[in-house]
Amino acid sequence: MAAWAAHPDDTEISCGGTIASLAKGGRKVAIVDLTRGEMGTRGTAKTREQEAVRAAEILGVAERVNLGLPDTGLANTREHQLAVIRELRRLRPAVCLINAPHDRHPDHGAAAKLLLDAFFYSGLAKIKTRDAHGREQDPWRPSHVMHYMQDRKFEPDFIVDVTGTQPIKEKAILAFATQMNVEDPGDEPETYISSTTFFEGLRARARHYGHMGGCEYGEPFLYASGTPMFRDLNVFLDNSVTR
Repeated sequence: MAAWAAHPDDTEISCGGTIASLAKGGRKVAIVDLTRGEMGTRGTAKTREQEAVRAAEILGVAERVNLGLPDTGLANTREHQLAVIRELRRLRPAVCLINAPHDRHPDHGAAAKLLLDAFFYSGLAKIKTRDAHGREQDPWRPSHVMHYMQDRKFEPDFIVDVTGTQPIKEKAILAFATQMNVEDPGDEPETYISSTTFFEGLRARARHYGHMGGCEYGEPFLYASGTPMFRDLNVFLDNSVTR
């Protein structure tokens, strides 16, 4: 499984509980950040990199990579698509979590469009890419793609119970100390996401979707790969909820 993000901290904020749950269950999870978040008001690209490494350790992911695309400059160009395709073909994940389709920050919607198109093109054999060793890569297209929720709400297709990993998620979010839950902004200005109120809101949202799904904490997702198909009903029979 691979979780893709426009900026370092997008995944922690939006689907950190799901990532931690998969990692705890023995699944190999990678995080791919498209940009370094270098245009953020607080911190620097270097501090964001250090915070991202720490957050990945807390979540227990197998690896975290950064494609170095331009923050506030994500575009659905062939150049940016190829950067995504190379990484997708290297990782070959069956499941991908990606940014919200539309959101307050323009980069989030831009990333979602870029990723969806690149994932499709990655399955075309006539689009050629090579790995870091110069070897030609085989085509690859993920079986399932889901949008995680960011600032703007959507009607989710499903909710993941993250009650057992909500504390891990919050610890990973707080690893971004320059960005999140900053009680004393210091010399840098307070931002939309740096206030303690925003952090409290994240917990409240998790409680809300947990209530909607019949658990304590939940994370909502929008299925982007058309209509989901199941081989049987075990996915429901093996997962009971209380409503």
